[in-house]
Amino acid sequence: MKATFTLLSLIFTFFSLQAHHVHGVVEDRFGDPVIGAYVSKTNSRIHAHTDEFGKFAIEGLESGDTLLISLLGYENTYLIIDDIEKMYAVTLEAASYDLGQVTVNQSSQQFNVVSAIDIKLTPVQNSQEILRSVPGLFIGQHAGGGKAEQLFLRGFDIDHGTDVALSVDGMPVNMVSHAHGQGYADLHFVIPETVERIDFGKGPYYADQGNFNTAGYVGFQTKNRIRNSQIGIEIGDFGFQRAVGMFKLIDTTNQSAYIATEFLINDGPFESPQNFVRNNFMGKYNRSLRGGSQLSVMASHFTSQWDASGQIPVREVEAGRISRFGAIDDTEGGQTSRTNVNVTVTNVIDDNTYVRTNAYWSHYDFELFSNFTFFLEDPVNGDQIRQFENRNIYGLNSTWNRSSTLGGKRINYRGGIGFRADRIEDNELSRTANRKETLEQIQFGDVDEKNMFAFASASIELGDLIVQPVLRYDYFQFNYVDRLLTQYDNQRNVKGALLPKLNLTYEFSPNFQLYAKSGIGFHSNDTRVVLDRDEDQDILPLAYGADLGADFKPADRLIVSAALWYLFLEQEFVYVGDAGIVEPSGQTRRQGIDLTARYQINDFLFANGDFTYTHARSVEEPEGENLIPLAPIITASGGLNLVRPNYRASLRVRHLGDRPANEDDSINAPGYTIFDLNGSYDLKRLTLGFAIENLFDVEWNETQFATESRLRFEDEPVEEIHFTPGVPFFLKGIVRYNF
Repeated sequence: MKATFTLLSLIFTFFSLQAHHVHGVVEDRFGDPVIGAYVSKTNSRIHAHTDEFGKFAIEGLESGDTLLISLLGYENTYLIIDDIEKMYAVTLEAASYDLGQVTVNQSSQQFNVVSAIDIKLTPVQNSQEILRSVPGLFIGQHAGGGKAEQLFLRGFDIDHGTDVALSVDGMPVNMVSHAHGQGYADLHFVIPETVERIDFGKGPYYADQGNFNTAGYVGFQTKNRIRNSQIGIEIGDFGFQRAVGMFKLIDTTNQSAYIATEFLINDGPFESPQNFVRNNFMGKYNRSLRGGSQLSVMASHFTSQWDASGQIPVREVEAGRISRFGAIDDTEGGQTSRTNVNVTVTNVIDDNTYVRTNAYWSHYDFELFSNFTFFLEDPVNGDQIRQFENRNIYGLNSTWNRSSTLGGKRINYRGGIGFRADRIEDNELSRTANRKETLEQIQFGDVDEKNMFAFASASIELGDLIVQPVLRYDYFQFNYVDRLLTQYDNQRNVKGALLPKLNLTYEFSPNFQLYAKSGIGFHSNDTRVVLDRDEDQDILPLAYGADLGADFKPADRLIVSAALWYLFLEQEFVYVGDAGIVEPSGQTRRQGIDLTARYQINDFLFANGDFTYTHARSVEEPEGENLIPLAPIITASGGLNLVRPNYRASLRVRHLGDRPANEDDSINAPGYTIFDLNGSYDLKRLTLGFAIENLFDVEWNETQFATESRLRFEDEPVEEIHFTPGVPFFLKGIVRYNF
């Protein structure tokens, strides 16, 4: 065994010595690393990208060769190689945006090139737009602004996060076994101005993504430092007021710190005011350690409370008994809070190896009052329900990253381990009256859910072909103590899942690549449901996916992406909130087309467009009765962005097509097309701006469901569309001051 190990080591060393690398680091003028810069040998297909430290290693060079370093928003820089052994330092200067600089194979880097373009050209204006930055992802709000948005992606009505994994700085956002529904993901604790970049991927193909990563994932990275302090005021229709502040505390070569805060109130367009109030506070500290290692500490606190008019039945609006902004029961609403501490340490082992570890803790409270069916179950008191929980989350992610060369082939290795533990006390569903009186406890107990995982992956460059094999293992332990029982009984179940994945990318040129992705993902079921079921497949139902796509530049300033995709789920769930149960709805199959384009018309005018078509069906139901309720069929979005040195403007449109609201499409959910407009002008340190939502004042339904309900005066229930109206024409003014 020792002789074999020695022989393998000699072979590895021999091949490693055959390749000569040129090493360098790319920074901006402030000394911060430039991530994702494209480093290429001129008149050649030899290239590399800068990593999270701004470092690059490129081989196949000789003295006298020239490198081109480029990235959107920076001037192209040329570097002449005069010494193969030298460590080069390159500083990029900021410049106007030019899509001609972007190469499509940059999208194989840490964050997607499309999101990088969008966030530079159309900075996020509010928390909802954080999610709208992902091509093909639609959102809807249906509870007074304080509830997590409903999500739609790749033919999924994801509810509040069942099939898309969300994270911030490596800290998960989705809540397992949540009082309101599995995967509930409330992103409102993020202050939009603190977002630095967005990393996203569609499908279950990624090593570091586990629970809820079936339709895709979205990861947000907050800024490590800010260049200027800033205060801002926004005032708009319907009593909207928002104040935001970002204050630089430390800004030196080795460390930085800032705090950010947000206060927002809004009554909304409803006849019964929302009385919505949200407070956000965040602080972040970063420090350089010995040998290039890094320490980052983030802490935040968020609170929100609101009233809501709920979803209203179409029959009452058509009869003229209430308006689109009226209510049947305006006693809905809730309150929530979340406190986070996240510590990230990046240890540099050597020039080719680093380990990144983040440990996090969150304390979370949630209380929500809803009434979906009015007087269907209780004709005297009504059907109001209360959902409540008090939660602590502890977790750790640690990822080992190494780049090396074997036989002249570049290989990037990744390996990771981690865990997450959720301790949920007083997880409750009760029937209530007027948000005060508890009529009946339907569920009441404590959840203790743990998830441990490990993964390994490699990215192997075989000439123009990049092969990425992945293997991931997730293990879950579910515990539930039902406090409605007279005797103590800690129910328990365990389940593991092995998840192989394989991704291939072939680079025909820096401006044309084909890719094929395949893999298995999953989403866990609710702990309370897992312990009630014997069916093994209902605990961690798997999702089997495949993508075939292309990224290309048919013109110098035009970037296009296209993908054909397929996704099969072993089991899909429908959460019935007022009953506290999750109904399995059988196997499902989705397949579709994604198209994305980004085009620079001239030096200051940019256009973008995204289109998706999805065919979604239940596998086990007969034809004609196998539609998946509320699954989007066609979505489209696009816009024009004007970017000048002192001013900018953006006109955007989003379209969600008609959808079946039930299995046979006898009830249909109408779609909508909405235009938004915003602009800003810089006067030295002062910025003046405006934002208009629903520019043409269209009547639209933001969220809608096929629901059976009964009103107080009705003898029989009626099943039809119940909806939350979308905001009408809404104008707000914006003033910001930098200092």
